[in-house]
Amino acid sequence: MQHRIVRKQHNSKLCFICGLKNGSGLHASFYETADNELIALFTPTEEHQSYPGRLHGGIASAILDETIGRAILNGGNREVWGVTIELHLEYKKPIPLGCQLKVVGRVTEDGSRFFRGTGEIVLPTGEIAVTAHGRYLKAPLEKIADFDPVENDWRVVEKPDDPTVIEV
Repeated sequence: MQHRIVRKQHNSKLCFICGLKNGSGLHASFYETADNELIALFTPTEEHQSYPGRLHGGIASAILDETIGRAILNGGNREVWGVTIELHLEYKKPIPLGCQLKVVGRVTEDGSRFFRGTGEIVLPTGEIAVTAHGRYLKAPLEKIADFDPVENDWRVVEKPDDPTVIEV
């Protein structure tokens, strides 16, 4: 299925998932779709392995958590952030290193204080490797962390190869 991209989300400097200057990080990019899903693209390396040639399950959990939690930002809502309350995963297939992976996240229930979401890691073959669902607390960023957007280099980094459509 093709997903039309409507907006790219911010990256930061040192976040393990999206930090572009974190030498051990995933350097994931996040794209909002016309159908209100969020798709993360990243390519895991040997630094991210558990068993040789396989992505560590904890890192799979981290990228799913980040993608589902960021889905609440779709449409430019910069006042609300998601703080994980619970996250449940089901590992279905091993995840290889060295190839681009797609992580799809979405909000499935949006309440006044909490939201729920689901997501999956999709292999290059189109098979689903991991599924997740979770519950998140809505909170403004200033209540979560002492975050300076300039110091943390929080910005949208446009790249020439940013997609306008992502096939999942």
